[in-house]
Amino acid sequence: MPIGEVLPGPGALAVLQRNFGVWRKLLVPSMLGNFGDPLLYLLALGYGLGHFVGRMDGMPYITFIASGIVASSVMNTASFEGLYSAFTRMSAQRTYAAMLATPLRVSDILAGEVLWCAVKGLISAVAIIIVASFFGAIQGPWVILALPIILLAGLSFGALALVMTALARSYDFFMYYFTLAVTPMFLFCGVFYPLHSLPPLAQQVAQVLPLTHAVALLRPLLTGHLPHEVLYHAGVLLLYTLVAYGFAWRLLSRRLLR
Repeated sequence: MPIGEVLPGPGALAVLQRNFGVWRKLLVPSMLGNFGDPLLYLLALGYGLGHFVGRMDGMPYITFIASGIVASSVMNTASFEGLYSAFTRMSAQRTYAAMLATPLRVSDILAGEVLWCAVKGLISAVAIIIVASFFGAIQGPWVILALPIILLAGLSFGALALVMTALARSYDFFMYYFTLAVTPMFLFCGVFYPLHSLPPLAQQVAQVLPLTHAVALLRPLLTGHLPHEVLYHAGVLLLYTLVAYGFAWRLLSRRLLR
């Protein structure tokens, strides 16, 4: 794996800019979903279920769940963009083939896509933070520090999704990833309840998954506290990003350059 071929150049920013320009044409329906979905979650779970749960980990349940929804939204948004949207650009629209006819390399395309996944995750997360703030579910002086963590988490989930995209032969393939990876993380990585309520074995499995570390960093920051073991949790997310990026580069290179 020649390191010079793996590392992206300035062309990655051109790919990012291209994707942003396309998304901007669909800004209104996209932002409607970004604001509408968290509002439904907060009302149904934060207030509905929260009425019976009361407090969790020393905070109102709506406060507890709001930070978890922010983290899970980054996962869902970055994953969807790195799976369905990226596959459409690669296979149906043949955008990647057109890009490779220019000075862009596979690493530029891949890095631009990963960056776009992170940006989409950030947009979704900020929308949820705004909605949750109106309910008083997110507050404190450290919210701004959550933004780089959100970007890092978006990079992780985007890179992982692009590994699946490089392997996929149809959209149906992505159901395996959602069923076996995304949904379990959504349910068992601390979004809706603390990890210590799980059996010991399930806790150990959850500690390996990236969403657990995103939640561990974001929940304190979004509730007015500083997180513990920042380097450990951020290091896990960075490791996922780098390893997944390497796999995705090799797989995409084989697929696009054959």
